[in-house]
Amino acid sequence: MEQVMASIPDFEIAEAGISKDNSAEAEQFKFRVDEIFQKVDELEQKVNEVEQFYLSSSKKQQSSSKGSSMGKERDKERQVPSIKKQQQDASRREAAAAKRMQELMRQFGTIVRQITQHKWAWPFMQPVDVKGLGLHDYYEIIEKPMDFSTIKNQMEAKDGTGYKNVRDICADVRLVFKNAMKYNDEGSDVHLMAKTLLEKFEEKWQLLLPKVTEEEKRRDEEEAEAQLDMQLVREAAHAKVVRDLCNELYEVDTHLEHLRETVVQKCRKMSTEEKRNLGTAIARLSMEDLNKALEIIAQSNPAFQAMAEEVEIDIDAQSESTLWRLKFFVKDALELQSKSAMSTGGNNNNYNNKRKKEICDAIAKTAKKKSKRTSS
Repeated sequence: MEQVMASIPDFEIAEAGISKDNSAEAEQFKFRVDEIFQKVDELEQKVNEVEQFYLSSSKKQQSSSKGSSMGKERDKERQVPSIKKQQQDASRREAAAAKRMQELMRQFGTIVRQITQHKWAWPFMQPVDVKGLGLHDYYEIIEKPMDFSTIKNQMEAKDGTGYKNVRDICADVRLVFKNAMKYNDEGSDVHLMAKTLLEKFEEKWQLLLPKVTEEEKRRDEEEAEAQLDMQLVREAAHAKVVRDLCNELYEVDTHLEHLRETVVQKCRKMSTEEKRNLGTAIARLSMEDLNKALEIIAQSNPAFQAMAEEVEIDIDAQSESTLWRLKFFVKDALELQSKSAMSTGGNNNNYNNKRKKEICDAIAKTAKKKSKRTSS
């Protein structure tokens, strides 16, 4: 994106190279450049969105990297599902899971009936009559009262307020007996009855528990699979965005190239004095901007080695397009460099200063050779 922005010329400068008769065309160029800037801003926003998506995806993959190699291979071979198919699969999974859970709850209901049919179950069938029995401290000791009629109503509820899984019912059955054991003394009949029935319940619960555990594991695996499918759908969508971005960036680059050549065609030929001034201005660039100036030269001259240790720049040998691009770039770079120097006080780097001096000397030597050749 930076290269695209750097390749857009300053059309206020361009007007200096365009005759007064072409000022209307310069205004058109400005308008076209404004359109390109707006397009680039939109593309940058899309790039940022894609970048944030892949950054978050990378973090998720690192946190879940404990999966087996076999699982990873399976993920690679997985085809990207469509959103519609994913929704259909999710509905089928939820329906199947709900059906399996209903079967487990039915089996659990059998356990509850067996417990409630025991001869000692009668004290636990209805809510404790706190007022009738004069149990004034009951709610101070028992935080959540529970009884089998409440459990039965919850199991049979059709309005969505009932139990969602077997473990919730199991917890309430235990609560019935634990409340009784907590409130009543250990030697009392109710305490003994509750303790006995709780032991019987736990025996029966252990027989059903493996099925419950298996179902929970299956649900976790299906949930992980659904999340992976969702991730693949999102990645496919963002991959399409990336492809579209590449096409749009190519269009912007093509547009810029055409616009740049049009501007150069409208510009007058740069004079010898202007070339000399341009060489002097290049020598004033910072090391970073000097490297960018060398890249501009390299773009129109593939044989030019911008990063070589020894660089010789022949200003007179450069095309008019390259000269004007350099002029536009150097003006902007020097203005920014001046503002930066005022705020930071400059930058001392021996290596950069040495390389800069070598390049500038090369420019000067080339200019002298050309001057002697012209005078002779």
